[in-house]
Amino acid sequence: MKLLTEDEIRGILRAADDIIAAGGRTLLAKILKGSREKKVLQLGLNACPVYGYFKSEKLDAVLDKIDWMIDHDFLDIEYSGKLPMIIFTERGWEIERDQRADEFINEWDQWLAAGKESPDMYYLKDRNRGMIWLLLDKIQETGSKKYIPYLKEWEKIDYKKVRARIQQVIRVLESGVPDDGKTAVNRNDAINEALKGSEPNDIDLRCIECGDYFTFTVGEQQFYKRMGFVHPRRCESCREKRDLEFF
Repeated sequence: MKLLTEDEIRGILRAADDIIAAGGRTLLAKILKGSREKKVLQLGLNACPVYGYFKSEKLDAVLDKIDWMIDHDFLDIEYSGKLPMIIFTERGWEIERDQRADEFINEWDQWLAAGKESPDMYYLKDRNRGMIWLLLDKIQETGSKKYIPYLKEWEKIDYKKVRARIQQVIRVLESGVPDDGKTAVNRNDAINEALKGSEPNDIDLRCIECGDYFTFTVGEQQFYKRMGFVHPRRCESCREKRDLEFF
């Protein structure tokens, strides 16, 4: 399968964000396909900003793209009982939390343009703390005092550590001292590197019985991951011997 574009990678990650650890490959594909299936609508997944991103493609083709994301270390599968759930890899979350933080700032910009005062900030409470720190960093980096009223509303409802960081951001914005931009540049470099993905390769494993190394191919890795299996601990020869012992 050909490489996915940056926009496709970001689109799939954004759709996955709404079902992380709560839905599998098929549900993710249905969001991206723009399915009108009852479950999709009941869960409000049609409100996802990338709902219907691959509307013109067949569901199997969308599933292939999701599998590509898994194979290249953007997404992974974690089993909840017998159910395979989509989760972010470290690489995938680094990209997604960055674009999600930008999404929140864009939303604030729209509210400010519309003259919205005192918005309910409870929607930011209890979100991933790393993403919240990143959001506050990005707000601080803008150097714009226009965000201060919203920050003060947010400060009223969140936890002590978040309130302390919000107060710090407000002080920096009020000071009018411009940001040097170095943090943002370094972050963008890291995001661009993450977007390259990780090319799957065969790996060598050591058999716990005979001690010899054996090759765990890319295809085998993909199969084991789809099925929720752990890596094999024995080489094929030792596995065959072990199987014979049971007959």
